Amino acid sequence: MHVAIPTKPVQSLVNAVATVLAITLQKRTNAGAKSGSTSGAAQMTLHSAVGGRKYLNAAERHRFMAAVSNLRPEQRVFCLMLLWSGCRITEALSVTASAIDLDSGVVSFETLKRRRRGVVRQVPLPPSVLEELDEIFSLRQRQRQPELSARRLWRWSRSTAWRHVKEVMRAADISGCPASPKGLRHSFGVAAFQVVPPHLVQRWLGHASLRTTAIYGNVSGPEELNFAKRLWAAW
Repeated sequence: MHVAIPTKPVQSLVNAVATVLAITLQKRTNAGAKSGSTSGAAQMTLHSAVGGRKYLNAAERHRFMAAVSNLRPEQRVFCLMLLWSGCRITEALSVTASAIDLDSGVVSFETLKRRRRGVVRQVPLPPSVLEELDEIFSLRQRQRQPELSARRLWRWSRSTAWRHVKEVMRAADISGCPASPKGLRHSFGVAAFQVVPPHLVQRWLGHASLRTTAIYGNVSGPEELNFAKRLWAAW
């Protein structure tokens, strides 16, 4: 599955913006801590209390994709939806045929964890995932029938969907904090923040504040590692 990577100048600009956001967030977080106030962005972290990652790294993402290929079709595309969209598991379970625009290449999610209902965001999906969704669920046919178009694609309970994801994690030899649907969401955020403008990552993840999205800029990216290699070579 091929995903286009921005050119180096664009990626450098993105990383620069990410750095500014991370620094700004850290300053505000420190100020909030001093004043005794807290916020959702300040409390959110990509690591556990003992320092363990909550997101999948690149090698784990590849193993996850390999393990997904062995699943039954409906389970496979569900896991791919989580992996490539960064949506929450309940948001994925709410997807209907009418929510997928095959011509535009996007899926619409009603964003959860908002004070009001009806907040919808659109997230692009890889063409291969869209093609598989259409093949498995006959999306274009469903979209021509109002009753079928409004019916959820996956009729599972949340616990059943969660179990399917855990099965893939075990098959991919992924354990600990990352081995969950939330781990896939964090993985998407970390990977996207390295190559996509922060305001798009914010929109795709459905964050109300860019401060929350900026958390994903605290993970070292490829260019930061290159700087570290130069430092090691100089010693």
